[in-house]
Amino acid sequence: YVRSTNAPFTLELLTVVIVSLHDYPMFEDTEPIMFAGERLLVVSEDGDFITVRSSTTGRESYIPTNYTAKVTHRWLYTGISRYKAEELLQKPNNQNGSFLIRESETNRGESRRTNSLQVNPVKHYRIYRLQNSWYYISPGLTFPSLHCLVEHYSEFPNGLCCQLTAPCFIQGLDTPRPVPNTIRRPTINWKDISRTESGHSLVSEGLREAISSYLQMTEGDDHSWDT
Repeated sequence: YVRSTNAPFTLELLTVVIVSLHDYPMFEDTEPIMFAGERLLVVSEDGDFITVRSSTTGRESYIPTNYTAKVTHRWLYTGISRYKAEELLQKPNNQNGSFLIRESETNRGESRRTNSLQVNPVKHYRIYRLQNSWYYISPGLTFPSLHCLVEHYSEFPNGLCCQLTAPCFIQGLDTPRPVPNTIRRPTINWKDISRTESGHSLVSEGLREAISSYLQMTEGDDHSWDT
């Protein structure tokens, strides 16, 4: 596959990856041959059907082409719906700022970029294309290509909900991303603060005296602060 840019003409070779959009088969109590979000290897093509090999199970299956999406540049998806984009981005290996770009189903020729957040799992942004083939999300900030748009928002959020961090995870193509551990600091009862065996205090002497004075003024209440 070759993409041609504006003059002077430059050719860029594109790597196309086929990604599954469904667990297949989808019957309950049936062991899946392939999983949604994994890379598939194309064995043969037959019109609206293709034979693929799962990169996870190694098994082959004859499936409709609309069970898959084509991915170029690792983040540009062809043949994927809004619902499926959200489903892939909410898989465990994706973290804040994971993203993909897909063609809008309602406005052909325009794109939508989706990135994930824990608070509001998926955000959608429409990418507009000008008559001169430049792209923008915000009218005051335009880019000559989607590559430039992605590179910019990977460095600066510029009004987006977060900075882009990594393309949507593809099983069988990417190394699993570690899920960060959330550590809660222990609760300290400030009434129990005392010197250690070595004679050192857990907090400074001045802070210790201030806390002691506060607790004396509020005697009778059971104060326990999280820190």
